[in-house]
Amino acid sequence: MAFSLNLYPITYFARYNPNTKKWDEEWLESDRVSYDELMALSEADRQAVLEKRNQMGLPSVSYTSQYGYGCFEGMKGFPTKDGGVAIFRPDQNGTRFANSMKGLYCPEFPVDQYVKASVEFVRRNAELGYVPKYNSDWEKTDYADADSIYMRPFMNSEGAIGVGCSKQPYVVICATTVSAYFKPGLDGAVITDRIRATPHGTGFIKCASNYVISALAKHEAEEKGFVECVYLDAVEHKYFQEGSSCNIFFVLKDGTLVTPELGDTILPGITRKSVIQLAKEEGLKVEERKVSVQEVQENAVECFVTGTAAGISPMSSLTDLNGKKVTFGDGSEGPIAHKLQHILKGRQYGLLEDPNHWNTVVIAGKN
Repeated sequence: MAFSLNLYPITYFARYNPNTKKWDEEWLESDRVSYDELMALSEADRQAVLEKRNQMGLPSVSYTSQYGYGCFEGMKGFPTKDGGVAIFRPDQNGTRFANSMKGLYCPEFPVDQYVKASVEFVRRNAELGYVPKYNSDWEKTDYADADSIYMRPFMNSEGAIGVGCSKQPYVVICATTVSAYFKPGLDGAVITDRIRATPHGTGFIKCASNYVISALAKHEAEEKGFVECVYLDAVEHKYFQEGSSCNIFFVLKDGTLVTPELGDTILPGITRKSVIQLAKEEGLKVEERKVSVQEVQENAVECFVTGTAAGISPMSSLTDLNGKKVTFGDGSEGPIAHKLQHILKGRQYGLLEDPNHWNTVVIAGKN
């Protein structure tokens, strides 16, 4: 099961109250159909249930729908080996979400409320069976195709027309079950001539409008047979920024792990941050700095991208704007990416210990 809009039945809904300066919360239940009951329905009846879940009662005309003014998060919950369920680093997502809303000049959603709502959201939907069951077969491939809960917290403005900033935004949390992110049958990354973000823009915000360029560039890459596109900087067009919806890393010949330094044009990824810390804990030299196309072509032996959806995904090759292709190693997953993937996914799914306490337990394991 890759990405699909099979939303869970219970949705978290909050709206900012300018009088109390607090967020009024409610839980929307489109139905009480359990997962097993849903799967037992005919295809037509199942689609009718799922379609009802898509109707959240948000304004059809708003700053969000008209101008792409909004922000969102991507975060995951995982079934763990001991039979429990945990969310990976929700406090970090909550902090980024608050920073995004601050960047959009609208009321910020409190981090503690974000974490509490996320935990309760997973718990309520788990009661109806909407949490994938742990499968030990996933361990054979380091969870490359394992199921997880993909949570989508997002901000939507109040009803409005005309360019402006939200004063009474909504915050919604919904979710669906997902597995692999990238489309099968495609391979390698390609540099796009499109610009994702410019200095002093919204590149550091997980802003809805940013992803229009991402959708176009990735579509163009896939049409050419590539699995991912990669952006260069908007000024000199020679330094790497990030992928269509993920951060990017390279392993150099001397074993150094390098990734583009953060700024106002690069999204501060939670998986990126986690990978950097894990790599340092494993004794790797890590550098966050400018990384040029020429340096990668001459000196890189591995390339991988990171993100909530992508996890740690190796790129077998990189093709530049002139069609020059560089293959990393023998084109298969490199040892550094493999090691970091094993550690990250192992901890997320509870196969390995979680010494950094990154998992927030929703349901304690019993095994």
